[in-house]
Amino acid sequence: MQRLAFKMKLNQGQKEAYKKRHDELWPELKKLLKDNGVSEYSIFFDEETNTLFAFQKVAGDGGSQDLASKEIVKKWWDFMSDIMEVNTDNSPVSIPLEEVFYMP
Repeated sequence: MQRLAFKMKLNQGQKEAYKKRHDELWPELKKLLKDNGVSEYSIFFDEETNTLFAFQKVAGDGGSQDLASKEIVKKWWDFMSDIMEVNTDNSPVSIPLEEVFYMP
């Protein structure tokens, strides 16, 4: 099991919209994540910087960031693109974070 962390940036004033959309996460997207080894996925928000901090536990070598070719993922990106920083393909600008401490 690997642990992955990355950060993303939310547009100003979009916290509630982001939370609402994730509270109503599409069942088919959740199934895709679980089917691809994502057993835990948390996202935290830093109010001061509008930074999202994501953490995943993943079986295997990949994570949610490796599902870019799936149509449901592209559809989710399009759905989220108006409230966060995205790349030209509407994927979230996502910066991997290095783990520097772990206490099991």
